[in-house]
Amino acid sequence: MLEAMTGPRPESVLVPRHRWRFPERLKLAPELREAGRRQGLGVFASAVLARRGVTTPEQLAAFLAPPVAGLNDPRRLPDADLVLARIDRARTAGERVMVFGDFDADGLTGLSILVLALRRLGIDARPYVPSRLEEGHGLSVAAVETAASEGIPLIVTVDTGSSSVAEVAAATGRGIEVLITDHHHVPDVAPAAAALVNPHRVDARYPDLGLSGAGVAFTVARLLLGELLAAESEALELADLATIGTVSDVAPVLGENRSIVRLGLERLRAAPRPGIAALLARAGVTPDRVDLETVGFVLAPRLNAAGRMGEAMDAARLLLATTETEAVELAAILEAANTSRRDLMRRTLADARLALGLTGPGHAPGQEELFSQDEVAATPGVVAAPASGLAHLVHGPWPVGIVGLVAGRLADETGLPAIVGADLGDTVRASCRGDGRLHLAETLDRCEDLLDRHGGHAAAAGFELPKARWDAFVERFLVLAETSRQADPRPPLPVDLALPAAWVDYQLYRDIARLAPFGAGNPEPLVAVLGLTVGRVREATGGHAQVVLRRDPDVLDGIAFGRADLATTLHEGDRVDIVARLVSRVFGGLETLQLEVRDVAPSGSHPRAAEVLAALAERASQRPVAVTA
Repeated sequence: MLEAMTGPRPESVLVPRHRWRFPERLKLAPELREAGRRQGLGVFASAVLARRGVTTPEQLAAFLAPPVAGLNDPRRLPDADLVLARIDRARTAGERVMVFGDFDADGLTGLSILVLALRRLGIDARPYVPSRLEEGHGLSVAAVETAASEGIPLIVTVDTGSSSVAEVAAATGRGIEVLITDHHHVPDVAPAAAALVNPHRVDARYPDLGLSGAGVAFTVARLLLGELLAAESEALELADLATIGTVSDVAPVLGENRSIVRLGLERLRAAPRPGIAALLARAGVTPDRVDLETVGFVLAPRLNAAGRMGEAMDAARLLLATTETEAVELAAILEAANTSRRDLMRRTLADARLALGLTGPGHAPGQEELFSQDEVAATPGVVAAPASGLAHLVHGPWPVGIVGLVAGRLADETGLPAIVGADLGDTVRASCRGDGRLHLAETLDRCEDLLDRHGGHAAAAGFELPKARWDAFVERFLVLAETSRQADPRPPLPVDLALPAAWVDYQLYRDIARLAPFGAGNPEPLVAVLGLTVGRVREATGGHAQVVLRRDPDVLDGIAFGRADLATTLHEGDRVDIVARLVSRVFGGLETLQLEVRDVAPSGSHPRAAEVLAALAERASQRPVAVTA
């Protein structure tokens, strides 16, 4: 069985690079099938949604409804009445308000949302973004002192503040009130703020816990403009900013977030604000081509680069820019910061890989190659744990703002958890990345006595510890990682649908497209296309492979990015199963269906694939007729 096969294999042998995870068997409820039919949605797409929690006709209708219908009542936010009253008082009294936002893209976009909303109310809103290195995460004492020196009586936080007990106390001591808007965990002892707007409060009754920091800010803006100006529709124009924050924070694109990003994409495509338009122009992307991939890989990295490499306030100024001239100037600064970030990440990644003894391309399939390992020389001061096959752990004299990116690249490339630390004197500040099979935050919890501080999630976490404890930490972390070692170390590849090749058609492509926008929590469905025959395969420029696949009665073209190896492992006449993303290609005015290949296996070699093929072959004469373009 392929799932039990591990270890190196000859280049000419076709072995899937991933462990294919087929979907759970599902019998679609008749009422959901009928609801899908009424909405013009096929049974396969309805089954994908059912596996993602859309299990009733009402939920299906809400999923496909106009986006505004999916927004919740902002008055259900905790402390909504307190925020309304305090902002109305600031407006009446002509008070200045400081809006304090975190330095990442979620915080920056959320800050911009509330600054624009407050200014629409006629309030003098003063944006403040902390220094990543000097102030760190959370409301800072420096910000409190700045507000005090400028005579600002009210601070509103965005994407932070739920744990800022001491800083809120310091503000109170200076006669400054604090309104917290946040989406992070609320500790047992919360700050004594004038309001704590966080859907994760234990007493909160807000119906959606998936909002990002910008999503909470967007909901607060809807509250303020709706209640104080009767102009909630104007707040909807801020959905573009909330979309960037939602995507950059990897919040699930389901529920209310799905509504936000649908509204935001409409705005980004139709009328991008000056700063966003300037960033898109720098990246060579026209507004009509913007999708969530553009947001995640073009816009968010450029906004984040300002905080990683320079002054995060430049990104806030860009988002708040009102003229093309100002926006173009600031976009140039962010582009330069992003270029510096990329260059620095190249060098740091090369340092880390060399210290870890990694060879090969230095990137995961489909990723851009960042450097030639042959050109890399060892950097003094880099300390790497010996190779274990369990995880990669390394620290060195690198910038704090880069190590998370490097850890992510290492984890993507190798399929193993990666911990990359930055040396700060006698301290190591580290970022951890993985695929969630080893729960990083829980593993760090079991190393708590060695760490000064830590936190995170299953696939992303961070910590600080004294350098003197690094070796002890490595030893314990690897022992814990050993307990979660998989029998098959290949990374998992989730399959959403498994269908015989003849059933994969334009109707299925169109049905899947209706499930967009795709992102965290609602990834673009991957289809296992079963029973194909290789017609032709060749290596394409850039380390890719192009393949022509035969089925009855026609052929499908496939492109496998970063998989030049398939040109030698696939041969004409081979029977294969392919996991792929369905895409539409237009060439010479003709639109054709194409497979964007993620992995390939001999046909029927996976037990579930063999089962599906056998069962469907028996029913071939009764199967529904596939609708083609």
